[in-house]
Amino acid sequence: MMNEPHRTVEVEHKDVQHKSDSSMVASTFIKYAAYIIIFFGFLYFLVKYVFPKF
Repeated sequence: MMNEPHRTVEVEHKDVQHKSDSSMVASTFIKYAAYIIIFFGFLYFLVKYVFPKF
């Protein structure tokens, strides 16, 4: 064994915490709910007013 001076090694620890932002989840849900409502509204418009003209 060699005579090495006592070394201190600093180890960096990173704690990764996945946070779910509830406001982000809510805004995404509202956005897709609006898309679905607009889609079904458009389908209703087609069936009620456009298709009977053919």
